[in-house]
Amino acid sequence: MKAGDRLLADLGGRLDGLRGRMTVDADMEKYTWFRVGGSADVLYQPADEDDLAAFMKAVPEDIPVTTVGIGSNLLVREGGIPGFTVRLSARGFGEAEAVSQTRIRAGAAIPDKHVAAIALKAGIGGFHFYYGIPGSIGGALRMNAGANGVETRERVVEVRAVDRKGRIHVLSNDEMGYAYRHSAAPDDLIFTSAVMEGFPEKADAIRAAMDAVQHHRETVQPIREKTGGSTFKNPEGTSAWKEIDKAGCRGLMIGGAQMSPMHCNFMINTGMATGYDLEYLGETVRARVLETSEVKLHWEIKRLGRFRAGREVQPFLGRLL
Repeated sequence: MKAGDRLLADLGGRLDGLRGRMTVDADMEKYTWFRVGGSADVLYQPADEDDLAAFMKAVPEDIPVTTVGIGSNLLVREGGIPGFTVRLSARGFGEAEAVSQTRIRAGAAIPDKHVAAIALKAGIGGFHFYYGIPGSIGGALRMNAGANGVETRERVVEVRAVDRKGRIHVLSNDEMGYAYRHSAAPDDLIFTSAVMEGFPEKADAIRAAMDAVQHHRETVQPIREKTGGSTFKNPEGTSAWKEIDKAGCRGLMIGGAQMSPMHCNFMINTGMATGYDLEYLGETVRARVLETSEVKLHWEIKRLGRFRAGREVQPFLGRLL
Protein backbone atom coordinates (compact mmCIF):
# COMPACT_ATOMS: atom_id res chain seq x y z
CA MET A 1 0.00 0.00 0.00
CA LYS A 2 1.28 3.46 -0.88
CA ALA A 3 2.08 5.90 1.92
CA GLY A 4 -0.78 8.16 0.86
CA ASP A 5 -3.30 5.33 0.90
CA ARG A 6 -2.14 4.33 4.40
CA LEU A 7 -2.46 7.92 5.55
CA LEU A 8 -6.03 8.24 4.30
CA ALA A 9 -6.96 4.85 5.75
CA ASP A 10 -5.57 5.84 9.15
CA LEU A 11 -7.68 8.99 9.16
CA GLY A 12 -10.87 7.01 8.58
CA GLY A 13 -13.83 9.35 8.13
CA ARG A 14 -12.17 12.52 9.43
CA LEU A 15 -11.98 13.92 5.90
CA ASP A 16 -15.56 13.14 4.93
CA GLY A 17 -17.43 16.12 3.55
CA LEU A 18 -14.45 17.89 2.05
CA ARG A 19 -15.16 19.30 -1.41
CA GLY A 20 -11.64 19.62 -2.79
CA ARG A 21 -9.57 17.24 -4.90
CA MET A 22 -7.45 14.57 -3.18
CA THR A 23 -4.63 12.86 -5.16
CA VAL A 24 -2.54 10.02 -3.72
CA ASP A 25 1.12 9.71 -4.78
CA ALA A 26 0.93 12.95 -6.79
CA ASP A 27 3.84 13.45 -9.20
CA MET A 28 5.18 16.86 -8.13
CA GLU A 29 7.34 17.36 -11.20
CA LYS A 30 4.11 18.27 -12.98
CA TYR A 31 3.68 21.21 -10.59
CA THR A 32 7.16 22.74 -10.64
CA TRP A 33 8.78 24.87 -13.30
CA PHE A 34 12.00 22.86 -12.96
CA ARG A 35 9.99 19.77 -13.97
CA VAL A 36 11.77 17.57 -11.41
CA GLY A 37 10.91 16.05 -8.04
CA GLY A 38 9.42 13.14 -6.17
CA SER A 39 5.80 12.49 -5.27
CA ALA A 40 3.62 13.99 -2.57
CA ASP A 41 2.08 11.30 -0.34
CA VAL A 42 -1.27 13.10 -0.73
CA LEU A 43 -1.93 16.30 -2.67
CA TYR A 44 -5.03 18.26 -1.61
CA GLN A 45 -6.51 21.09 -3.67
CA PRO A 46 -9.25 22.74 -1.57
CA ALA A 47 -12.39 24.08 -3.19
CA ASP A 48 -12.35 27.42 -1.34
CA GLU A 49 -11.31 29.04 1.94
CA ASP A 50 -14.02 27.32 3.99
CA ASP A 51 -13.03 23.94 2.56
CA LEU A 52 -9.38 24.64 3.37
CA ALA A 53 -10.32 25.57 6.94
CA ALA A 54 -12.32 22.34 7.31
CA PHE A 55 -9.40 20.32 5.96
CA MET A 56 -6.87 21.91 8.32
CA LYS A 57 -9.18 21.36 11.27
CA ALA A 58 -9.66 17.70 10.35
CA VAL A 59 -5.98 16.77 9.92
CA PRO A 60 -4.22 15.92 13.21
CA GLU A 61 -1.37 18.29 13.98
CA ASP A 62 1.23 15.50 14.07
CA ILE A 63 0.70 14.88 10.33
CA PRO A 64 2.85 17.16 8.14
CA VAL A 65 1.03 19.70 5.96
CA THR A 66 3.13 21.47 3.32
CA THR A 67 1.90 24.31 1.13
CA VAL A 68 3.04 24.91 -2.45
CA GLY A 69 2.11 27.56 -4.99
CA ILE A 70 2.39 27.46 -8.76
CA GLY A 71 5.87 25.97 -8.46
CA SER A 72 7.89 28.77 -10.04
CA ASN A 73 10.58 28.90 -7.33
CA LEU A 74 10.16 25.39 -5.94
CA LEU A 75 12.51 22.41 -5.88
CA VAL A 76 10.98 19.12 -4.69
CA ARG A 77 13.53 16.53 -3.61
CA GLU A 78 13.54 13.04 -5.09
CA GLY A 79 12.25 11.35 -1.93
CA GLY A 80 8.97 13.25 -2.18
CA ILE A 81 6.90 15.18 0.35
CA PRO A 82 5.53 13.38 3.43
CA GLY A 83 1.98 13.80 4.71
CA PHE A 84 -0.33 16.23 2.95
CA THR A 85 0.66 18.83 0.39
CA VAL A 86 -1.81 21.68 -0.14
CA ARG A 87 -1.98 23.47 -3.47
CA LEU A 88 -4.61 26.19 -3.79
CA SER A 89 -6.80 25.80 -6.85
CA ALA A 90 -7.20 28.52 -9.46
CA ARG A 91 -10.98 28.12 -9.28
CA GLY A 92 -11.18 28.71 -5.54
CA PHE A 93 -8.31 31.12 -5.00
CA GLY A 94 -7.37 32.52 -8.40
CA GLU A 95 -9.63 35.55 -8.77
CA ALA A 96 -8.75 39.23 -8.35
CA GLU A 97 -10.67 42.47 -8.73
CA ALA A 98 -10.32 46.19 -8.16
CA VAL A 99 -12.43 47.07 -5.11
CA SER A 100 -11.76 50.82 -5.15
CA GLN A 101 -9.86 53.38 -7.20
CA THR A 102 -6.62 52.32 -5.51
CA ARG A 103 -7.20 48.84 -4.05
CA ILE A 104 -7.20 45.29 -5.41
CA ARG A 105 -8.41 42.15 -3.68
CA ALA A 106 -6.42 39.17 -4.98
CA GLY A 107 -6.66 35.45 -4.31
CA ALA A 108 -3.45 33.72 -3.29
CA ALA A 109 -3.38 31.46 -6.36
CA ILE A 110 -3.59 34.18 -8.99
CA PRO A 111 -0.33 34.74 -10.91
CA ASP A 112 1.43 38.01 -10.09
CA LYS A 113 1.41 38.93 -13.77
CA HIS A 114 -2.40 38.81 -13.85
CA VAL A 115 -2.62 41.22 -10.91
CA ALA A 116 -0.44 43.66 -12.84
CA ALA A 117 -2.85 43.38 -15.79
CA ILE A 118 -5.89 43.99 -13.56
CA ALA A 119 -4.19 47.06 -12.09
CA LEU A 120 -3.52 48.37 -15.60
CA LYS A 121 -7.16 47.97 -16.57
CA ALA A 122 -8.30 49.73 -13.38
CA GLY A 123 -5.79 52.57 -13.66
CA ILE A 124 -4.01 51.63 -10.43
CA GLY A 125 -0.28 52.30 -10.37
CA GLY A 126 2.38 50.56 -8.32
CA PHE A 127 1.80 46.97 -9.48
CA HIS A 128 3.90 47.01 -12.68
CA PHE A 129 6.73 45.09 -10.97
CA TYR A 130 4.50 42.03 -10.68
CA TYR A 131 4.55 41.78 -14.47
CA GLY A 132 8.07 40.43 -14.20
CA ILE A 133 7.69 38.03 -11.27
CA PRO A 134 6.89 34.43 -12.29
CA GLY A 135 4.92 33.42 -9.23
CA SER A 136 1.56 33.71 -7.48
CA ILE A 137 0.32 36.22 -4.93
CA GLY A 138 0.52 33.64 -2.11
CA GLY A 139 4.24 33.20 -2.71
CA ALA A 140 4.72 36.95 -3.07
CA LEU A 141 3.05 37.49 0.31
CA ARG A 142 5.17 34.83 2.00
CA MET A 143 8.56 35.92 0.64
CA ASN A 144 7.94 39.64 0.11
CA ALA A 145 8.60 39.24 -3.60
CA GLY A 146 9.98 42.26 -5.35
CA ALA A 147 11.52 43.53 -8.57
CA ASN A 148 12.46 46.77 -10.26
CA GLY A 149 12.83 48.59 -6.96
CA VAL A 150 9.37 47.69 -5.55
CA GLU A 151 8.46 45.04 -2.96
CA THR A 152 5.18 43.37 -2.01
CA ARG A 153 5.26 44.95 1.46
CA GLU A 154 4.75 48.36 -0.16
CA ARG A 155 1.39 47.23 -1.54
CA VAL A 156 -0.11 45.04 1.22
CA VAL A 157 -3.00 46.37 3.32
CA GLU A 158 -4.20 43.11 4.88
CA VAL A 159 -3.88 39.37 4.35
CA ARG A 160 -6.36 36.55 5.01
CA ALA A 161 -4.96 33.21 6.13
CA VAL A 162 -5.93 29.84 7.60
CA ASP A 163 -3.89 28.35 10.43
CA ARG A 164 -3.05 24.74 11.31
CA LYS A 165 -6.21 24.39 13.41
CA GLY A 166 -8.51 25.72 10.68
CA ARG A 167 -8.94 29.18 12.14
CA ILE A 168 -9.16 32.17 9.81
CA HIS A 169 -6.93 35.19 10.50
CA VAL A 170 -6.71 38.69 9.04
CA LEU A 171 -3.23 40.17 9.35
CA SER A 172 -2.23 43.79 8.90
CA ASN A 173 0.88 44.85 7.02
CA ASP A 174 2.72 45.31 10.33
CA GLU A 175 1.67 41.85 11.51
CA MET A 176 3.23 40.30 8.40
CA GLY A 177 6.66 41.37 9.70
CA TYR A 178 8.19 42.06 6.32
CA ALA A 179 11.92 42.24 5.59
CA TYR A 180 13.99 41.60 2.47
CA ARG A 181 12.56 38.47 0.79
CA HIS A 182 11.00 37.45 4.08
CA SER A 183 7.81 37.54 6.11
CA ALA A 184 7.69 36.85 9.84
CA ALA A 185 4.12 35.54 9.65
CA PRO A 186 3.85 32.08 11.29
CA ASP A 187 4.94 29.24 9.00
CA ASP A 188 1.71 27.30 9.58
CA LEU A 189 -0.45 30.02 8.02
CA ILE A 190 -1.74 29.38 4.51
CA PHE A 191 -2.49 32.71 2.84
CA THR A 192 -5.76 32.73 0.92
CA SER A 193 -6.14 36.34 -0.28
CA ALA A 194 -4.95 39.87 0.25
CA VAL A 195 -6.12 43.46 -0.12
CA MET A 196 -3.40 45.52 -1.78
CA GLU A 197 -3.16 49.23 -2.47
CA GLY A 198 -1.55 51.30 -5.19
CA PHE A 199 -2.28 54.79 -6.45
CA PRO A 200 -4.18 56.38 -9.36
CA GLU A 201 -2.10 56.43 -12.53
CA LYS A 202 -2.78 56.81 -16.22
CA ALA A 203 -2.87 53.63 -18.26
CA ASP A 204 -0.15 54.83 -20.65
CA ALA A 205 2.30 55.27 -17.78
CA ILE A 206 1.45 51.88 -16.29
CA ARG A 207 1.78 50.18 -19.68
CA ALA A 208 5.17 51.80 -20.25
CA ALA A 209 6.41 50.59 -16.86
CA MET A 210 5.17 47.05 -17.57
CA ASP A 211 6.84 47.06 -20.99
CA ALA A 212 10.12 48.12 -19.38
CA VAL A 213 9.85 45.25 -16.90
CA GLN A 214 9.18 42.76 -19.69
CA HIS A 215 12.02 44.09 -21.83
CA HIS A 216 14.44 43.76 -18.91
CA ARG A 217 13.40 40.15 -18.27
CA GLU A 218 13.72 39.15 -21.92
CA THR A 219 17.11 40.84 -22.19
CA VAL A 220 18.91 39.50 -19.12
CA GLN A 221 16.99 36.45 -17.83
CA PRO A 222 16.61 32.92 -19.28
CA ILE A 223 12.82 33.10 -19.16
CA ARG A 224 12.27 30.38 -21.77
CA GLU A 225 14.22 27.75 -19.84
CA LYS A 226 13.11 25.34 -17.10
CA THR A 227 14.16 27.55 -14.22
CA GLY A 228 13.14 28.57 -10.73
CA GLY A 229 13.96 32.25 -11.08
CA SER A 230 16.59 33.82 -8.83
CA THR A 231 18.37 31.01 -7.02
CA PHE A 232 19.92 32.98 -4.15
CA LYS A 233 19.01 36.13 -2.25
CA ASN A 234 21.25 39.14 -2.73
CA PRO A 235 23.75 39.41 0.16
CA GLU A 236 24.01 42.75 1.92
CA GLY A 237 26.16 45.15 -0.05
CA THR A 238 26.49 43.07 -3.21
CA SER A 239 24.55 41.02 -5.76
CA ALA A 240 24.34 37.24 -5.79
CA TRP A 241 25.15 37.06 -9.51
CA LYS A 242 28.34 39.11 -9.04
CA GLU A 243 29.60 36.75 -6.34
CA ILE A 244 28.68 33.69 -8.42
CA ASP A 245 30.47 35.13 -11.44
CA LYS A 246 33.52 36.01 -9.36
CA ALA A 247 33.67 32.41 -8.11
CA GLY A 248 33.78 31.14 -11.70
CA CYS A 249 30.36 29.53 -11.62
CA ARG A 250 28.71 31.15 -14.64
CA GLY A 251 27.65 28.26 -16.88
CA LEU A 252 28.74 25.65 -14.30
CA MET A 253 27.04 22.29 -14.91
CA ILE A 254 26.39 19.24 -12.74
CA GLY A 255 24.49 16.51 -14.52
CA GLY A 256 21.66 18.22 -16.36
CA ALA A 257 21.66 21.28 -14.08
CA GLN A 258 23.40 24.51 -15.04
CA MET A 259 23.93 28.03 -13.72
CA SER A 260 22.70 30.04 -16.66
CA PRO A 261 25.39 31.61 -18.86
CA MET A 262 22.91 34.44 -19.47
CA HIS A 263 22.19 35.25 -15.81
CA CYS A 264 24.32 33.22 -13.43
CA ASN A 265 21.94 33.55 -10.47
CA PHE A 266 19.41 31.53 -12.46
CA MET A 267 19.68 27.75 -12.21
CA ILE A 268 18.22 25.83 -15.16
CA ASN A 269 17.26 22.28 -16.04
CA THR A 270 18.83 21.74 -19.44
CA GLY A 271 16.53 18.80 -20.03
CA MET A 272 17.74 15.80 -18.02
CA ALA A 273 18.43 17.27 -14.57
CA THR A 274 17.24 15.62 -11.37
CA GLY A 275 16.36 17.32 -8.11
CA TYR A 276 19.67 16.02 -6.78
CA ASP A 277 21.59 17.62 -9.67
CA LEU A 278 19.97 21.00 -9.06
CA GLU A 279 20.45 21.08 -5.31
CA TYR A 280 24.02 19.74 -5.54
CA LEU A 281 24.80 22.43 -8.09
CA GLY A 282 23.35 25.10 -5.80
CA GLU A 283 25.36 23.93 -2.82
CA THR A 284 28.50 23.72 -4.98
CA VAL A 285 28.00 27.37 -5.93
CA ARG A 286 27.47 28.34 -2.29
CA ALA A 287 30.68 26.54 -1.31
CA ARG A 288 32.75 28.16 -4.06
CA VAL A 289 31.42 31.65 -3.30
CA LEU A 290 32.20 31.12 0.37
CA GLU A 291 35.76 30.09 -0.51
CA THR A 292 36.25 32.93 -3.00
CA SER A 293 34.60 35.87 -1.25
CA GLU A 294 33.72 34.65 2.26
CA VAL A 295 30.11 35.48 1.37
CA LYS A 296 27.36 33.11 2.52
CA LEU A 297 24.65 32.91 -0.13
CA HIS A 298 21.17 32.00 1.08
CA TRP A 299 18.65 30.12 -1.06
CA GLU A 300 15.73 32.05 -2.49
CA ILE A 301 14.35 28.91 -4.14
CA LYS A 302 12.24 26.88 -1.72
CA ARG A 303 13.42 23.27 -1.36
CA LEU A 304 10.98 20.71 0.03
CA GLY A 305 10.73 17.04 0.86
CA ARG A 306 12.96 14.11 1.61
CA PHE A 307 16.26 13.21 0.05
CA ARG A 308 16.42 9.84 -1.65
CA ALA A 309 18.65 7.47 0.32
CA GLY A 310 22.26 7.87 -0.72
CA ARG A 311 21.57 11.17 -2.54
CA GLU A 312 21.61 13.61 0.35
CA VAL A 313 23.06 17.08 -0.21
CA GLN A 314 24.79 18.86 2.66
CA PRO A 315 24.64 22.69 2.99
CA PHE A 316 27.79 24.18 1.45
CA LEU A 317 28.69 20.52 0.72
CA GLY A 318 29.52 20.21 4.41
CA ARG A 319 32.44 22.62 4.16
CA LEU A 320 30.93 25.18 6.51
CA LEU A 321 30.14 22.77 9.33
